[in-house]
Amino acid sequence: MQFRKHLELERGQKEINITPLVDMVFLLLIFFMLTSSFIVTPGIKVNLPKAVSAEAVKEENFNVTVNNDNLIYVEGSPVTRRELSERLEKMIREDRQQPVLIKADKEVRLGSVVEVWDICRKAGISQVNIATQQDTQ
Repeated sequence: MQFRKHLELERGQKEINITPLVDMVFLLLIFFMLTSSFIVTPGIKVNLPKAVSAEAVKEENFNVTVNNDNLIYVEGSPVTRRELSERLEKMIREDRQQPVLIKADKEVRLGSVVEVWDICRKAGISQVNIATQQDTQ
């Protein structure tokens, strides 16, 4: 069996037309750009304290964040202590008993964390947790 050394593409055609290939690449690029979500949630910079006994939380939490300026954020939006209390009481009235996770910066005064904890307990939250980073020592 003999193979031809020089294959002709088609008679009269001396090069490959790459226009359909470029069209497909652009269509795929547009498809992935439209279907991908590029939603960037602005985060609150919190430097969590480290603990050797930290465990990963496996359930959905109601996040309360206290940054190093002692400002309180609920689910990313700033609130006052009174608004925090109202939101927690509303959550209890709607019978959505979720655990509360307090993410406090390690530079925050202990009094601010205790105030947030106390607001949660007054609202009727039975499970309040404090977020930490796991220390690898």
